[in-house]
Amino acid sequence: MVNSNANALGILFPNSYDSLVPELVGERLMASIPFAGRYRMVDFMLSSMVNCGIDNVSLIVRKNYHSLMDHLGSGREWDLTRKNGGLNIVPPFAEKTVKVYNGRVEALSSILDFLRDQKQQYVVMADTNIATNFNFKAMINEHIQSGADVSIAYAKEVIPASARQTTNPNHGLYYTLKVEDGDVKEIYINPKDEGIHNFSMNIYVVGREFLIQQIHDAFVRGYSYFERDIVAPQLDTLKVHGYLHEGYLVRISDMKSYFDENMKLLDDDNLDALFSPNPVYTKIRDDNPTRYIQGAVVKNVMAADGCVIEGEVENSVLFRGVKVAKGAKVKNCVLMQDTVIGEGASVEYLITDKNVTVSSGKEVKGTDTFPVYVAKYQVV
Repeated sequence: MVNSNANALGILFPNSYDSLVPELVGERLMASIPFAGRYRMVDFMLSSMVNCGIDNVSLIVRKNYHSLMDHLGSGREWDLTRKNGGLNIVPPFAEKTVKVYNGRVEALSSILDFLRDQKQQYVVMADTNIATNFNFKAMINEHIQSGADVSIAYAKEVIPASARQTTNPNHGLYYTLKVEDGDVKEIYINPKDEGIHNFSMNIYVVGREFLIQQIHDAFVRGYSYFERDIVAPQLDTLKVHGYLHEGYLVRISDMKSYFDENMKLLDDDNLDALFSPNPVYTKIRDDNPTRYIQGAVVKNVMAADGCVIEGEVENSVLFRGVKVAKGAKVKNCVLMQDTVIGEGASVEYLITDKNVTVSSGKEVKGTDTFPVYVAKYQVV
């Protein structure tokens, strides 16, 4: 780990964009969605902060956060078990009135006293629908050098079709930026244009004192969203800097993108790009290495620890503890933890949640444009 301490406080919003993948967040939040075999979505932003010396991180949760608490524990795997700072999970009932927040303004207003008590000069904020190896230290340094009030990270991307086609403006707000000479001149909310855009990653660096004042003023006016209600209307009076991120980036925008982004990691170049230059930490599960029983046929597979493979597996991502019985055929699938594919079963373009069983002899097939999803604990 990088031992130097950044003069920054980290804040993560684990429930942002839950509405994009309703199938996966029935009993969990976006942050704890399994990804890449043995990780959760939160691991990437949290590890990036830790690797850049940010050792005081708060997660402001909204609902369905028990799986996240179980995954993070005391923060030991991220070296965040500390007397001062460390990992801090803020549940919705920590406020005087039990009110579930909508946007970042309402979320941050519930921890204003906490923010006032901290010593760090800067605050970095991020959502957890993005997986990347992010250099927060470089962004903080660029923020300081630019003299900006707010810095926004963005990447050059195509807006997902699912986002452009939605008719609900509050179904996960997304933003694109007009950047000139490093400064953000316009913020576009839910644009429908095709082509490559300066797509906001919803990662921000801002001065702590400045943030406290802005959140206080916005909350008393009934505002909800930091980007839409605070930053966008003040572009003429605030200096807003754009930080271009050029590394490998995963953005979960719907079930199809979740499937596609997992499958992309079967390409070694993509896998190396996501997990370098710095390591990504996750909860340890002590288990045996994957076992390939005699007669197993495996081609282009990412298999986490604890798997047992007796059948045929091709172009698939297997999470921890997946079992593929003798005679079973698995192709183009994402199988989450402890999924069991019974003897002689055949599955293709399938996403299974945890502890799913596909019975012996059954056949389940989706398509490349519409993979089939099976919910947790279901038996097919």
